[in-house]
Amino acid sequence: MTGTTNERRALAERLTKAGVLSTPRWREAVEAVPRELFLHPGVFLPAEGGWRPVTADGTDPDAWAQIAYRDESLTTQLDGHLTADQASGTVTGSPTSSSTTPVTVVDMLEELNVEDDHQILEIGTGTGYSAALMCHRLGEDNVTTVEVDPDVAARADTALETAGYSTWTVTGDGLLGHPRRAPYDRVIATCAVRRIPYTWIRQTKPGGVVLATVGGSWHYGTGLAKVTVATDGTAEGQIIGRSSFMQARSQAEVPIAGDLSARTAYADSERETELPPLLLEEWMPAFLTQLAAPGTHFTRATSKEGNRLLYLFNPDRESFASFVQSGDAWTVRQGGPVALWDTVEQTLTTWRDAGRPDITAVRLRVTKQAHTYWIDGHPSLRWQHHLTC
Repeated sequence: MTGTTNERRALAERLTKAGVLSTPRWREAVEAVPRELFLHPGVFLPAEGGWRPVTADGTDPDAWAQIAYRDESLTTQLDGHLTADQASGTVTGSPTSSSTTPVTVVDMLEELNVEDDHQILEIGTGTGYSAALMCHRLGEDNVTTVEVDPDVAARADTALETAGYSTWTVTGDGLLGHPRRAPYDRVIATCAVRRIPYTWIRQTKPGGVVLATVGGSWHYGTGLAKVTVATDGTAEGQIIGRSSFMQARSQAEVPIAGDLSARTAYADSERETELPPLLLEEWMPAFLTQLAAPGTHFTRATSKEGNRLLYLFNPDRESFASFVQSGDAWTVRQGGPVALWDTVEQTLTTWRDAGRPDITAVRLRVTKQAHTYWIDGHPSLRWQHHLTC
């Protein structure tokens, strides 16, 4: 094992003081599992103009330990292939794999309410750190972890073996679960999904729990859903808090590209908005927007004159809404079969008039046919997404 005992104990103490780590067995896991082993070959740290690669082998051990035990997520892959040992100097790219901040990891593990004999399915192995914590707590034969990226899976498997855990690591599409070792007592996803796949419900025992970040494909405006599976094959629960993870690879949002003005040239209506579209930059309105208009993209741009422009696009419904600000007022132009902003604005107005309930007020039910979200006491704040949506 590595010589970071003090750093692990300090991490456990910080998590305890933060109110995240409360179970002795999970504390033992945090103090036992060396996070630095799961960051090889290195990480990308934010830098002016992009990312600065830092490798484990090229960094002083004390400095590497300080990086490994930061209270933050650490990016380990860019653009689906680039790792820190393959880069030099500042590079650009989009994060596609990371080691999630320990606060989030441990908080989710505590929410699972596991028992000693529980079988766990993890969707999104990533670096393998969270799988290692579960192996320490439950035993390596009780943990199955699935990763879609073969290279990421291979690095995680190596790290797990180095740390002493020969668990069930599977390379494949986590949205399909892993029926071979089902049924599971708990399913935990360390990637975001637009909605909980019914395959996860089917592979979970009655009384079992599924914990996953849901709500849409935006990098914010999503919530941590905790649902309990019933004997009839349905699952019900609630959003227990805000949560942000990288989207499952097959569901990752493709940015709207090209000439945005051309895409919005033919509008069917134009009016002043009743609510400012800037609300969409806030977490709860973003979450509600993705419930009311699933598949909608929110895009920001600047005109040649320097004016701020905002857009909603829904490629599947061939519809758009474009916004232009004039003083304190906003004008919306809408086109396509669906008046996107009318739908979103009505939802946000109802939410405002209901007293702006928090995301934790949202309940959900999962069946084979559909997902239903609602806020108790407000019939207009109810959304049903059929599997064809």
